[in-house]
Amino acid sequence: MKYEWKKVDKNIYLPKTKPEIIDLPEMRYLMLDGEGNPNGPEFAEAIEALYSVSYGVRMSHKSGNIPEGYYEYTVFPLEGIWDLAEEARGKDTLDKDKLIYTLMIRQPDFLTDEILEYIIEKIKKKKNNKLIDKIRFEPLNEGLNVQMMHIGSYDDEPQSFKIMEEFCTENGLERIDKRHKEIYISDFRKTAPEKLKTVLRFKVKRK
Repeated sequence: MKYEWKKVDKNIYLPKTKPEIIDLPEMRYLMLDGEGNPNGPEFAEAIEALYSVSYGVRMSHKSGNIPEGYYEYTVFPLEGIWDLAEEARGKDTLDKDKLIYTLMIRQPDFLTDEILEYIIEKIKKKKNNKLIDKIRFEPLNEGLNVQMMHIGSYDDEPQSFKIMEEFCTENGLERIDKRHKEIYISDFRKTAPEKLKTVLRFKVKRK
């Protein structure tokens, strides 16, 4: 059976358009750190690097080094943890040049460091992307979060965050810090801004 995250992990990737609490297990990701405007070339290069390696893992069963325990699956969506440089916080307008991010794509259980190293070396022979060497493979345990599906432009996300923070107040929860995660369910290159689907999530603790 093919592992399809849209069917198996609906609670993680397809929440409702209203806030809900989720306690997330540890998952493993390919990650890339960056800073600056997401409309710039380095952001696009980071996305390309992550997807190149992720699809390399997905197609690894066609190589001469088939991973033990390999199973068919759909490549997981792009995710990002977002923060803002200290000097840019508290201002009325968002300075996108001061954004700090970690982009990531979840990986299947069978992936090991050794297999990943083999795949990356193969990809580097085909792709001239300097960020591939900066990719790291790490577990992430997000724990207790509040999340919801945001439909619309990325610039309208503050409206959804306000709803999420009101939900926290009503349910005895406290947001831990200003960082948040976004999961990009829609392909922003092919989807109209008003139809974009993005999971918004931030860490919380019980008061």
